[in-house]
Amino acid sequence: MRKLKNIKNSIFFIIGLLLILSCKKTNNKEITSKIDVLPFYNEASFTPKWLGTKSNELKSFHKIPDFNLINQNGKKITQKTLEGKIYVTDFFFTTCPGVCPMMTKNMNLVQEAFKNDEEILIISHSVTPKKDSVSQLKKYAVEHNINKNWHLVTGSKKEIYNLGRKWYFVEEDLGEPKGINDFLHTENFILIDKKKHIRGIYNGLNKNSVKQLIADIKILKNEQF
Repeated sequence: MRKLKNIKNSIFFIIGLLLILSCKKTNNKEITSKIDVLPFYNEASFTPKWLGTKSNELKSFHKIPDFNLINQNGKKITQKTLEGKIYVTDFFFTTCPGVCPMMTKNMNLVQEAFKNDEEILIISHSVTPKKDSVSQLKKYAVEHNINKNWHLVTGSKKEIYNLGRKWYFVEEDLGEPKGINDFLHTENFILIDKKKHIRGIYNGLNKNSVKQLIADIKILKNEQF
């Protein structure tokens, strides 16, 4: 009887272990996109525009303009840096105690997914550029294992805030005008294609949303203009 009980306990243990492993595998499961092409976006409501990559409308469609910023290595970052690149962008500051560390942790998932891919870049803009000097950004990069394809940038506060609000549409306060003294902070990650068009917005605090971002980057890699 004791032998039978031991066998039953062993069976239950094995079943339990398999369930745990199954759950763990499900949680780490890679997300794949259910679509073959991504929409384009040109305003703050992020209403998708389904256009072909050969569409004449794209000639005058919303694009990210040129900019002039400095990364954690003291290197100038402009649109020339991004020629022929797909990139993900966000806004943060190095002394942020709450949201930013989680965003950085999730952005690391993107970095890891494309760590050997020179075609994919990440640009994180400091919203406190006076405090986030080149040396401070370098320190943050070292602490968070940020590689050469991930640029932490500082520069003119006016330029950074203008990029975030007018061009990347990262804040959700639609229709509410904000000035340079109104703090810019958002958890959104924005996906930009090789032609400087916005192709996706993702919640940087949500791991599944970031996994979707990774899947969508793979779609853009196969896109032909």
